[in-house]
Amino acid sequence: MVVKETNIRKMNTLTDISFTSQIRGIDLSFNTTWGLFSPKNIDSGTRLLIDCLEINSDDICLDLGCGYGAVGISMAKCASPSEVYMVDKDFVAVDYARKNIENNKLENCHVYLSNGFSHVPDIKFDIIASNLPANVGNELIRIFFNDAKRFLNENGKLYVVTIAGLKEFIKRNFISTFGNYKKVKQRKTHTVSMAMLS
Repeated sequence: MVVKETNIRKMNTLTDISFTSQIRGIDLSFNTTWGLFSPKNIDSGTRLLIDCLEINSDDICLDLGCGYGAVGISMAKCASPSEVYMVDKDFVAVDYARKNIENNKLENCHVYLSNGFSHVPDIKFDIIASNLPANVGNELIRIFFNDAKRFLNENGKLYVVTIAGLKEFIKRNFISTFGNYKKVKQRKTHTVSMAMLS
């Protein structure tokens, strides 16, 4: 039994992945593991989203579906908002997000295990950002948008990055939910869209 526990510990250390990435001119370090989205580097969609975010220093931000924390940690480190909240439904992702907050010496980040907005603190956000997976289904995306609307401050912004093929679906649902839509940036494979609560 003890031998098996030692082997498990060794295997867990071998499966940890570490990398650094420069985001908006700042070096950030990340620890991840297999099974999390894009474990060896920050994927091009997430990087595009981070580059498009317009954040003021007093904004309260939410990284919805944070994974190991690339978006939330970038918001906290690069844009210096007052508070960043990060949520994910995967406890492994939440654990790595917490480690990465510590690794990057951040004190203005909070991470919660939450299926969408189910365990998000009862506060209003100025910015909500998410790299929406293509395979979550249309109904869940609509639920996320409606929940985001309830959690945004007036003039708060919801930014999402999706595969380019979902651009029209996002546009229709942003207009239906928020009454507005802005295509912030489009590349060949990804689109960053934004809606504002007014």
